[in-house]
Amino acid sequence: MEKEENQNNTMKDNNEPDKEATKAEETLNTEDHDGADQNVELKENAKETTPEEKITELEDKVARTFAEMENQRRRFEKEKEEAFEYGGYSFAKEALNLIDNLERSKQVLESDEKLKDTEALKKSLEHLDIIKKDTISIFEKNNIKAIESLNKKLDPNFHQAMIEIEDNTKEPGTIIQEIQKGFTIKDRLLRPSLVGVSKKTSKKDEKTEENKQNTEDK
Repeated sequence: MEKEENQNNTMKDNNEPDKEATKAEETLNTEDHDGADQNVELKENAKETTPEEKITELEDKVARTFAEMENQRRRFEKEKEEAFEYGGYSFAKEALNLIDNLERSKQVLESDEKLKDTEALKKSLEHLDIIKKDTISIFEKNNIKAIESLNKKLDPNFHQAMIEIEDNTKEPGTIIQEIQKGFTIKDRLLRPSLVGVSKKTSKKDEKTEENKQNTEDK
């Protein structure tokens, strides 16, 4: 009995190294498999971006960066030029009120019955005209010019029609009254001229006029 037990124990001892060897072999196989996967992944990454492709990609990025910088430079130059050319736009527009107020002052003085045909009125109007001319001269030196309107065809770019006036002696759409003078600053509109334009007499008005003439003849 003791011999049999000793033999069984010896067989177990002999089998245990085999199991350990099997486990070691499996571990090695797993490591080899993982190493092979890593090598495949590295090869795939190497195939994805070659040095030439990286250089091309970098060149494209650099080209785009330079293009953006150039666009920004051009925008800056344009904004700087506009600021220099039209920096006084708002001030010039407000300054036009000086001319308007001078014109209104003249109209008030001329409509005052107490001052009518007096020397004081004559001198006051002369001084106002001098101030107005000097103001317009200063404007012109700064490229602010009045828009010529009277007897010209209505141009929506420079004129704004406020009223229509019947006048058969002028072509329809001709400016025959200037309510408020318009101005430009260089090639930009500062404010449009407010004007009255001509229109043909309506047929109803023509018949009324004919009836009046016939009545007067009778």
